[in-house]
Amino acid sequence: MTQYSVFDSEKALGYVASLGSLFNLQAPLSCYEFGDGNLNLVFRISDSAGRSIILKQALPYARCVGESWPLTLDRARIEASVLKLHGVVCPETTVKVLHQNDQLALTILEDLGQLAILRTALNNGETYPKLSKDIATHLATTSFNYSDFVLTPAKKKSLVSEFLNPELCAITEELFFDDPYHQHERNDFPITLTEPVSALRNNAQLRLEVAKLKAKFLCSPQTLLHGDVHTGSIFVDANTTKVIDPEFGFFGPIGFDLGSFVGNLLLNYCAQQARIESLPQRRQMQTYLISCIAECLLTFEQSWQTLANTHTQDVTLRDPAYIDHFISSIMQDAMGYCGTELIRRTIGLAHVADIEGIEDKTARFAVEQHTLLLGEQLILNSSSCTSQKNTMQLLLSLLN
Repeated sequence: MTQYSVFDSEKALGYVASLGSLFNLQAPLSCYEFGDGNLNLVFRISDSAGRSIILKQALPYARCVGESWPLTLDRARIEASVLKLHGVVCPETTVKVLHQNDQLALTILEDLGQLAILRTALNNGETYPKLSKDIATHLATTSFNYSDFVLTPAKKKSLVSEFLNPELCAITEELFFDDPYHQHERNDFPITLTEPVSALRNNAQLRLEVAKLKAKFLCSPQTLLHGDVHTGSIFVDANTTKVIDPEFGFFGPIGFDLGSFVGNLLLNYCAQQARIESLPQRRQMQTYLISCIAECLLTFEQSWQTLANTHTQDVTLRDPAYIDHFISSIMQDAMGYCGTELIRRTIGLAHVADIEGIEDKTARFAVEQHTLLLGEQLILNSSSCTSQKNTMQLLLSLLN
């Protein structure tokens, strides 16, 4: 067994060279490390012919905090394994795994450097015509194929066990459902938000609905989730959409991934109020984002319906009335989780560049007030979101 050690550029280069199969070793290789976010080391390794790959290694702690926040290295195995399984059913929208070493907690992936990170692109006012359908199809196809509608009970239980991810799930449980609704040192928001945050925390009905969402997250292993579908985990261009970074993957409620994605589009929608000065351009961008949400929800709903009606293996779950009921419950869950994403990204530990990049403090405060109110109302009214149509009616009423 190879003993774990933290890589630097030299070690990463040596490891890739030792594999021998990823490059023509007659060409010299180069390597540099660049941060991917909060948790890992990421290296780009290239040869002189222009071929490149990404080597990602998990650290035994949260990089954004330091060694005081230890984390399991097993998340690297989970990430690579989720990518492989999701890639079986959605190869066009899942980043490709080229090599996996669980002992060293590393994964080698295709390099998507020619694509844009969706969050950065949206912040720059860029739009992508295939985005919403690609993501909706990806989420519907992966969630359906790893659910009870397809898997035998024995296979499903085996996979649930394989993808237990208690440490990273605990992060989600705390950051989504606990911290924002209580005083906690991890929370981070300006003093000007004290009053709206207090009102949020004193809303007994909201706390009840958040508790329901957390309970479902804890005890509803409906499918193999990505677990962290935000606009920083998606690479795009005009013709391509690729999903990366499912290290938070586990078996949970289907609506969680869908709600997280929609929540990030709404965060950008709210942020554009202070990002784009020109009213016509701002309206154009916000209209694009709303149309993305509408198309995403409709495509997800229709794709799930088609898959369930034609490919359900379980004789009982094949009942058309149950399929309709199940899809409605996914949509309701998604809007609840969407609301928690909006709130936790505004006052919790992990913020988004969409809002953090707004330099005018007064304008940013207005955006933050909006995201808190929108998140609260989506959680409180999620039971009415039984379909794409009902959901869009609610959203449009809250945004106008």
